[in-house]
Amino acid sequence: MPTKITFVIDNPADPDAFETAYKGIADSAKQLPKLRRYEAGKVWPKENGSPTPAHRTLDLYFDSYEDASAAVTTPHAADLFGQLKASGTTFIALFSEVEEG
Repeated sequence: MPTKITFVIDNPADPDAFETAYKGIADSAKQLPKLRRYEAGKVWPKENGSPTPAHRTLDLYFDSYEDASAAVTTPHAADLFGQLKASGTTFIALFSEVEEG
């Protein structure tokens, strides 16, 4: 089954510094083996000025759960996770079966 890994990245203490670091995070994500599609999003600010529930999302698509699971054991994944950790911003990562149509 097609699988995606979704990263939900919390609001950073310093958004500008995070955005600078994010370029490396994105580059590492794009290097994961058997990655079929990369999709990044930046959460829109709320109209009432309150904090957003998260800062960014990152969706990484693979042909199968096995491909996604193998990808997160590689040096590229270690770089990705290391850069996320170094950014000081917390995140969650979810593996999901992609249901189409």
